[in-house]
Amino acid sequence: MNNKRSKYQQPIEIAQGIHWVGFYDDEYFLHCNPFLIIEGEEAVLIDGGSRNDFSTVMLKILQTGVNPNNIKKLIYHHYDPDLCGSIPDFEELIDNEELKILSHEDNNLFIKYYGTNLKTECIEKNEFQFQFSTGRKLKFIMTPYCHSSASFVTFDEKTGTLFSSDLFGSTAKEWDLFADLEEACHTCSDYSLPGSINCKLGKKECPISKILLFHQKIMTSKKALNFALDRIKKLPIKTIASQHGSLIRGSKDIEFIINVLKTEKKIGIDQFFEDDQI
Repeated sequence: MNNKRSKYQQPIEIAQGIHWVGFYDDEYFLHCNPFLIIEGEEAVLIDGGSRNDFSTVMLKILQTGVNPNNIKKLIYHHYDPDLCGSIPDFEELIDNEELKILSHEDNNLFIKYYGTNLKTECIEKNEFQFQFSTGRKLKFIMTPYCHSSASFVTFDEKTGTLFSSDLFGSTAKEWDLFADLEEACHTCSDYSLPGSINCKLGKKECPISKILLFHQKIMTSKKALNFALDRIKKLPIKTIASQHGSLIRGSKDIEFIINVLKTEKKIGIDQFFEDDQI
């Protein structure tokens, strides 16, 4: 077992009560990041993962010490199988009458097709928030068409953690849980190029380039992306916990990556038009 794989065999607490329960595989370019929030005797699971990943995710949930029956909500930011594929497995294993799927109504319409009998709740009917019995709040912010029509992100007020779903995501062969940027990354002028041929740090992959390429392919348009980013940058974020790729932490890195994304023009459908047509 290589050192990196060994490093990520256990759940990792990324903020108070928030655990990364994903997996590392050096054969994958697309890493998925489910998160478990434990607050007192309650827990919620965010973007639980695909059916293939279920055993790994559940093992890490158990390693946190939480009783799976204390999980009350399964939060899904959209309805893709890399998030929702394991819903029937969680339904079968968790013995909790309060267990419900929590998402937007438009997402819940499609989530039911994963073969689940779980009841669903709509974030818009809960005033776009979920509150633990301790008072800890999760706020839901709509980010429509980033990348589905009812996409949203989740902000944990207690820790300043933003669960950003596909926003700020990336694919990468050289993956680490955290993408802590070097100072040279903030002054580089070549990050928009595919790959990292001119990387001053000699890295095989440029983390900024990978984020840009991911958004070009996954997000629908520059207008939709900028709408979401303008909403997000108003939040007092300490850590961005994306569903794909690496987590981003620290106000300097977060502000920098938001600004880089806002300057990119060729997002989604915009790649098929000239600049003056966007």
